Amino acid sequence: MQIDWPREFNAQLDRLDADTTERGRRRLELLTFMLKRLRDLDAAPTEDTAVIKRVRQSREHVVWRVSHPYVQGIALRLICWFPPGTDRVVVALFSGDKAAMGDVFSETVGVRADRLIDRWVDETKEA
Repeated sequence: MQIDWPREFNAQLDRLDADTTERGRRRLELLTFMLKRLRDLDAAPTEDTAVIKRVRQSREHVVWRVSHPYVQGIALRLICWFPPGTDRVVVALFSGDKAAMGDVFSETVGVRADRLIDRWVDETKEA
């Protein structure tokens, strides 16, 4: 599976990569784990698994949440969309740390993901 994302995600990756603390390094490892899980997929998911689950709050697009194994105090999430008829996954949203955000992340994830997916579609039309 090919992985793509909106431009804003690059800034988040840069910030995470620049964080040289123990916690920052661990977060980067977990993000890498989740991206590898996406890359290793043969096709878009059709049902929930331990790592990938459907996000029901999205109204416009069918989006999926990718998580990592439990690590105390860290809860990163990737919200992804699989454009129909492609071998591509778009990382629409990255939670820098859901553990710190709590319910705010869950309550707003669908609307924010839909908006960023639409932006990615517009960006790729320009290319």
